[in-house]
Amino acid sequence: MIKKKKRMTLMFAAILAVGGFTVSWHVLNNLGKISTDDAYIEGRIHSIASKIPGTVKLVNVKDNQVVKEGEILVEIDPIDYELKVKEAKANLNIRNSALEQANYDKARAEALYNEKVFPKERYEKAVTAFNLAKAQAEAAEAQLDAAGRNLEYTKICAPSSGHVTKKSVEMGNQIQPTQALMAIVPNDMWVVANFKETQLTDMRPGQKAEIRVDTYPGKVFKAHVDSIQRGTGAKFSMFPPENAAGNFVKVVQRIPVKIVFDESPDEKYPLSIGMSVIPKVKVR
Repeated sequence: MIKKKKRMTLMFAAILAVGGFTVSWHVLNNLGKISTDDAYIEGRIHSIASKIPGTVKLVNVKDNQVVKEGEILVEIDPIDYELKVKEAKANLNIRNSALEQANYDKARAEALYNEKVFPKERYEKAVTAFNLAKAQAEAAEAQLDAAGRNLEYTKICAPSSGHVTKKSVEMGNQIQPTQALMAIVPNDMWVVANFKETQLTDMRPGQKAEIRVDTYPGKVFKAHVDSIQRGTGAKFSMFPPENAAGNFVKVVQRIPVKIVFDESPDEKYPLSIGMSVIPKVKVR
């Protein structure tokens, strides 16, 4: 019986010791650190759209595919735009020929006018015809440039390296300018943490932080505070509060803080925009 009591006492003492160590470790580990669970992964999203209307001839990417900057994503049937380039070239040749003739007529009229053979009126008409031919040639050249640019737009390229997301275009689709075809999400990501205003007393840019992503339990990402938004989240919402109207109830506001990863994302732990995270910032 006595041995049993001693065993129970030792076991209870061991539990208290482990519990005390755990509490002490937790307190020391979190001393001078603040955290929030109102935080998410953010990043840039490049919306891909066409600048010209047309029929999709080829789609070179698949959902969630990795692409490099400048890689061709979508090709539009170029036949109509190639014909417009040929038409613009022919028009430019005609205008240049007319300009050449107008220049010859102006030079001849100027010589005859100086010899008192041509009246001033006929000379001025020759000058006007030359100026008109010159303007028409310049307009034709601009038309050719525009047609060539539109032909280049038949190939839609990736503006940045990243992953293809929200792809909604297929071969044969008729598309219009500004129509969303897909999006590119680069690997450049960061954390937006909405801390309570009472937590920002000692927070400053440059302070070290630890990021724990819900998707990867046990994994800690090293980071630091990049900047603190100069305004609460509520003030930048679609319907900001108007405290002057109606009864006032004081609510602790949250202010977005941008936290940047110290290292490039590890391929073993891919991150996605919108993932829930828990940042812990060391303020002291």
